[in-house]
Amino acid sequence: MRTSILRRAFAAALTATMFAAGGALVAPTGANAASTADATWLAQITKWRKAVADGDSDAPLPAPPKPARTTPTQRVLGTTSTATATTTATATTASPNTVTGRAVNASATAKTLVLYDETGPYAWLGEIYAQQTANLVSHHGAWTAHPVSGYRAGELSGYSAIVYIGSTYDEPLPVSFLDDVLATNLPVLWMYDNIWQLTARKPDFQATYGFTWKQFDFSTVGEVRYNGTSLTRDTINGSGIMDHVITDPSKVTVLGEAVRADGTTLPWALRSGNITYVGEIPFAYVSHDDRYIAFADVLTGVIAPSTPTRHRALVRIEDVGPDADPAELRAVTDYLYSKRVPFTVAVYSRYRNPKGVENGGVAEDYTLRQRPQVVNALKYMQSRGGTLLMHGYTHQLGAENNPYDGVSGNDFEFYRAHVDDADRVIYDGPVVGDSALWAGGRIMASKLEFALAGLAQPTIFEFPHYAGSATDYDVVQSTFGVRYDRGLYFPGRLRGQAADYSHLSGQFFPYAVRDVYGSAVIPENIGNIEPVAYNTHPVRLPADLVASAKRNLVVRDGVASFFYHPYLGTSFLKQSVEGIQGLGYTFVPAASTI
Repeated sequence: MRTSILRRAFAAALTATMFAAGGALVAPTGANAASTADATWLAQITKWRKAVADGDSDAPLPAPPKPARTTPTQRVLGTTSTATATTTATATTASPNTVTGRAVNASATAKTLVLYDETGPYAWLGEIYAQQTANLVSHHGAWTAHPVSGYRAGELSGYSAIVYIGSTYDEPLPVSFLDDVLATNLPVLWMYDNIWQLTARKPDFQATYGFTWKQFDFSTVGEVRYNGTSLTRDTINGSGIMDHVITDPSKVTVLGEAVRADGTTLPWALRSGNITYVGEIPFAYVSHDDRYIAFADVLTGVIAPSTPTRHRALVRIEDVGPDADPAELRAVTDYLYSKRVPFTVAVYSRYRNPKGVENGGVAEDYTLRQRPQVVNALKYMQSRGGTLLMHGYTHQLGAENNPYDGVSGNDFEFYRAHVDDADRVIYDGPVVGDSALWAGGRIMASKLEFALAGLAQPTIFEFPHYAGSATDYDVVQSTFGVRYDRGLYFPGRLRGQAADYSHLSGQFFPYAVRDVYGSAVIPENIGNIEPVAYNTHPVRLPADLVASAKRNLVVRDGVASFFYHPYLGTSFLKQSVEGIQGLGYTFVPAASTI
């Protein structure tokens, strides 16, 4: 295998691992940022600060700080509204920092209110968790998001479901919000903190719902069981899980169990009446096989409980440019066609090797129309069930090492990166000169090359290495409206502020969504074949993809979606496709999921 091919494989491993881990974020640096956290959590924060200040893309999205008290004080902290809280009232004015989003498709008709915390030194986490929640919610319908502090009495009456993300311990919750939650029959999903404020507002909460919170459990938990499936949970998570006392099992359904290191369990999520409670924030320390996918299904049960069960699969042939081997393209096509598997092909239209890597120092620069055999192979793929998408223009950036060698297929195109002394890929931020005009220019140049090669214009876009600035995402939304990738998200989006590139998070999806940029996103969620270990990125073989697909069966409307490099031949592809089919998945065209 050529060095450039290995480098491209390594870059793919980076992409999948970074987004499975949830992305990199900068922790606050104030002197009192975590005065109540214990030494272990402080050590984690110190590690996050250093890693992400350096731009480490593998630093995971952290959990909230360890709670100040193991057993919170049951009390109401918010002020009492002068307005009467009633489920039939309608808020007369919108809350500040209110953002709305559409459903991924017209058949998804739910309307969900997403509320999040915004106070304290770690309030930035609240918006990030809200973005990730809103993205998932869009699979089921439209959403509105704003800080819980801006809740208006009766506001929930305009929605079909409510989600509250409790990420800040003792966030003062408006009494009108507590009263409306207790009075409504609408489904409510409550995550993690501040459940004690709700129970304080209703003295007979335990008698009514058959359970109450007990205390935070800080045991080591590396597993969550959901619907008979064992899912992972990173044991670095020291924020605890809220334990419960269930006094009337006839009123309570335990949806999932957290498994301690000694094998004992505690409820991870439960439902009583219209209230569903998840004892932690499920967006922290996420992997392909994480309890995050259980949460995605819990959300479905809250917002759209009548969703039918179906399990679809997708495969995308990755990093196909003018330098591709036509024989390899035809081989994977013939196999997929023989199995009646529709597929997508990620194509960049111009190949650049400005430094002449592995070419005697002689620069290379050519487009699809200059490689007619590759174009013929692409048309052959289309004739046998393939759909072409645009995978950037050059899949690299000028003559820069971004981060590797400037060769197409290896490097980032819409985001800057470099490799540090520890051989880690560091995300540096938007490219120099990044703008809507710049990003649009590259897309138009790629469109032109497709046309000159006699290929129809793609209607789907995929960011090279799944990375772009907020501006670039907006351009792709206005040009295509559809992506097929994992998203990169920045604080500020929900608050009407400029993107904060010092805090970024990645997210994959177990089903199609319309994300906070407004684009419909076709999911890729179980990664790719990686036959060679690279730094901290392990080998990932067909059995690993199939195991991830099996765990994703817990999502009632879930998709098992992977990508594949044609230079790997057909053996790994055959094992992956047939293993996933053996689980009961049906491969479908990517566009059919949105």
